[in-house]
Amino acid sequence: MAVDCIACKYDELLPSQANPSWNISLRDFNRAAMVLHQCWNEGSVVDYQHSDLWPDTPEQGYAIQSLVAALRKESVKGWKIAATAVAGRHHINVDRPLAGRLYESICHPDGAQLPFGRNRMAVAEAEFVFTLGKDLPSREAPYTDDEVADSISSLHAGLEFPDSRFSDFRRPGTAGLIADNACAANFVLGESTEQPFDPQQLAEHETALYINGEPVTTGRGGDALDGPLNALVWIANTLSGLGTGLVKGQFVTTGVTGLPSPVKAGDTIRADLGKYGSASAMLL
Repeated sequence: MAVDCIACKYDELLPSQANPSWNISLRDFNRAAMVLHQCWNEGSVVDYQHSDLWPDTPEQGYAIQSLVAALRKESVKGWKIAATAVAGRHHINVDRPLAGRLYESICHPDGAQLPFGRNRMAVAEAEFVFTLGKDLPSREAPYTDDEVADSISSLHAGLEFPDSRFSDFRRPGTAGLIADNACAANFVLGESTEQPFDPQQLAEHETALYINGEPVTTGRGGDALDGPLNALVWIANTLSGLGTGLVKGQFVTTGVTGLPSPVKAGDTIRADLGKYGSASAMLL
């Protein structure tokens, strides 16, 4: 069935999020969500076109991302933050960090073997990851650093392999890539560290990414929004403002440390946080 026909069934998915000032109709929202959902299912891509089908604002982008989540009907194990560094924002042509859902089917344990498939970004990223021990629900007042730090139950290494449902991920811009789930694709979560840690003191902690046993980039916690805790506070308040919130048991991967590094099928990759552990995968 054509995407346009399928989308007709979902015209009522988003009434509570509609804004009279938007220059994009509910039908276009749902058509955009159906296109992206189909790309997820098929492993295909869509050419970005400047039309009313795609969002104009970050608010619209998050609304479409929520629609895709409703269509997927899949549990959200965690969240990611894309474009946490200025260089990364320039690379994908966005003007701010982006929040995206990490679905159960794209989250993998340490040592996973992952199909590389048609990943067009073809990079790996080493990241700090926090698992939450408390809910951070939507509310009017912003969350403080202390409140967010108190919600953390564990620290992990994370290894991300981002990708996009757009054939040229540099064209959609901020709103389009938010709709595209902040370029979420496969993610590997390392075991929780047994070492004591202070979330406030991770900005200077060094990291490394290894490919086939060789170090290819090094970084520090502060590479992502000036520190992993700052990144977690950012997403807690961003999702609170969207009426979504964070849930106990979910994890948040806080953004790339060092540089995104090119990878290919056959590579073995390891994100190393030193005493706080590692996360590894082999690309098939």
